[in-house]
Amino acid sequence: MSRQYITTAIDYPNAAPHMGHVLEKVLADVVARWRRLRGDTVRFQIGTDEHGTKIQRAAEEEGISPKELVDRNVVLFEDLYIRLNISHDHFIRTSDQHEHWPTVQELWKRLEAAGMLEKRRYTGLYCSGCERFMTQRDLDEAGLCPNHKKAPEEVTEENYFFLMSRDTDNLKNLLTDTWDGESYRIIPASRANETLTLIDQGLEDVSFSRPKTTLSWGVPVPDDEDQTMYVWCDALTNYISGLRYFTDAEDTTFWDDATVTHIIGKDIARFHALIWPSMLKAASIKTPDQLLIHGFLTSEGEKMSKSTGNVVVPDDVLAKFNGNPDPIRFYLSHEIPVGRDGDFSWERFEELYIGVLSNKIGNLLNRMLTLLKKEGGSINVPVGEGEWLETVSDSWMKYKKYMDAFELSKALAEAVAWAASGNVEMENKKPWTLKGDEKMHVLCGIAERLRHISLMLLPFMPDTAYRISKQLNVPYAEDMLNTKFVLKNNERDLTKWGSCGKDWKSVGEPSILFAPLS
Repeated sequence: MSRQYITTAIDYPNAAPHMGHVLEKVLADVVARWRRLRGDTVRFQIGTDEHGTKIQRAAEEEGISPKELVDRNVVLFEDLYIRLNISHDHFIRTSDQHEHWPTVQELWKRLEAAGMLEKRRYTGLYCSGCERFMTQRDLDEAGLCPNHKKAPEEVTEENYFFLMSRDTDNLKNLLTDTWDGESYRIIPASRANETLTLIDQGLEDVSFSRPKTTLSWGVPVPDDEDQTMYVWCDALTNYISGLRYFTDAEDTTFWDDATVTHIIGKDIARFHALIWPSMLKAASIKTPDQLLIHGFLTSEGEKMSKSTGNVVVPDDVLAKFNGNPDPIRFYLSHEIPVGRDGDFSWERFEELYIGVLSNKIGNLLNRMLTLLKKEGGSINVPVGEGEWLETVSDSWMKYKKYMDAFELSKALAEAVAWAASGNVEMENKKPWTLKGDEKMHVLCGIAERLRHISLMLLPFMPDTAYRISKQLNVPYAEDMLNTKFVLKNNERDLTKWGSCGKDWKSVGEPSILFAPLS
C-alpha cells in the first residue's frame, strides 16, 4: 500500500464549465478510484482558480464584483462534479483567504529570500485569454495567440519577475533524471521531449505580478501594496496550500511521503513542467513525481466554437441519459487514449451506448439473470477449471498493467472484451436449450464473468458497476461505492475466479441497466 496525492488543474470560473473540464475530471477520477481499489491511500484534490484580469473584466461587464461572479460560477462547477460522480476528497478555491492565501504569501517570501524575484519595468505582449505574457515565438504566423486567435495587447508595466532563466540547467537535469537524485516524470514521453525543446530554445524570466491599478482582484504581494500576484505563484501553489503548507495546520504527508501526480491539459503543460518545479526547488520543497498531460476535445472533428455552433454542453449530455453520468464517463475513457486529442461525436456516442453498453453488457446481464431465475436463482460458480482460471488471471494481469501505466482505454477494453466473449458463449452454448447441471454450469460461469466485468468497470462507471453487482447479489455489492473498498486484502482476492465461494448463494432481480434512448 502506498500514499497517492492526485490533483487536477484548478478551473477558471469566468463562465460555466465545459467539456474540457469534464474530460480532465473524469480522467483524474478514474485514476483516483483505481488507486483506491488497489489498496493505496489516496487524496484527490480539485478546485477553482478565481483571480486574474479575465474574472475582473467579466465582473465589470456584468456590473457585479469579482467575488459575486466567482461565488455564483463556482457552484456550477461543484454541482457538475457531484453529478459526474467525481470522488474528490478536497475542493480548493484560490479566493479562500483562510486556506489558500497564507501559503501563497509565505511561498512568495521564500522565493524572494532565495533571490529568485526581481522587480523591473517591462514591455511585453499580453494575452488576457491565457492570462500571461507571450513572446513572438508563442504566436502563430499571423501574430495571434494560437489558443484564442486574438492578437495580444502590448503592455508596459513594472512587475516582479521570477528568474527562471537562472534555473535552466537544473530544469533540464530534472527532466533527464539527474537533478539531485529527483526526477519529474512527464506522461506521455512526447510531452517531455517538447519541454526539453523549450529549455534548449532558452528560458525567459516569468512575470509574477501586475500593478494593483491593472489587477486588483488577487492575492496582495507581501510588503508591496502596489502589486497583486499574477497567476503562477497564486494558482500553482494550490497543490500545497490545500495541504496548508507553511501554517500551523500543515500536513505534508501527502507531499513528502506520497507519489504526487498532477493531471493537466497540454495547454498549461509548460507551466507545470518548468515554472512549478523551479518554484518548489527555490523554496526547498520536494518536486512532484508525475505530470500526466491530456489532450484537447473536439466536436465532430472540429474545435468547439460558439460561432460554428458545435459546442457540447455537459448538462445536455447528462440530460440525454436522464442524468446518468456513466455513459459520458465510458465514452471519454473508451474513445480518448490518455495524452491524445479526442473527438466528441453524438453518432459515435449512441453507437457505443447501444452496441456496447446496452447490448453487450446490459443484455448479457439481463438474459443470464432471467434464465437463472427460472432455475430458482441459486448460484454455484464452477471453480478449479483450468481455462477459466487462466483466462481471468491473464485478463486481470493486463488490466492492472494498463491501469498502472495510465493506459486507461486499453484497460477498459479488457472489460468490454469480457462482455463480448460472454455474449459469444451465450450464443454458442445456448443455455436455454440445456438442462440440469449443464445449464447451471454455463449460466453460473457467465454470472461469474459479469462479476469480474463489474469490478473492471468500477473506476470508470461506478454506479453501473454497483448496479450490476447488486443484480448479481454478490456479497460485497453494498461496499463497492465506499472509498475503502479494495480488490484484495488478507481475507480474499476478488480478482480470482470463484473468489466469493459459498458466500454468494443466489442472484438478485434483473432490471434494465441502460434505458433506450428517446
